[in-house]
Amino acid sequence: MSNEKLIPVSVLLSGRTYRIRVDAELEEQLRKTVKLVNDKVIEYKTAFPGKDMQDYTAMVMLWYATQPVAKASEILEIQKTESDLGKMQELLDKTLSHSGDLSAGADLTSTK
Repeated sequence: MSNEKLIPVSVLLSGRTYRIRVDAELEEQLRKTVKLVNDKVIEYKTAFPGKDMQDYTAMVMLWYATQPVAKASEILEIQKTESDLGKMQELLDKTLSHSGDLSAGADLTSTK
């Protein structure tokens, strides 16, 4: 990685801004990783209230370090898939609930 290919990037990690230089090709992966870490910090803050940010960051870094390197991108993909599935489930529930209202109304109006 030569300095010529590096671009400056600012990331917000655990509530602090860091300005780093990264290979342009790796910027997207870096941002996804930062999002994963920040999401995990929020998860730990919810699960273990009363700690300070350094504790949450340390917990997340230990969690992240124990994940197989090849699995990091899979974790991001799984989280996106879970989110997409949750949105689809909400849409299905809403549609089924709405169609149930329509069929109930149709039953009331079709009595002779």
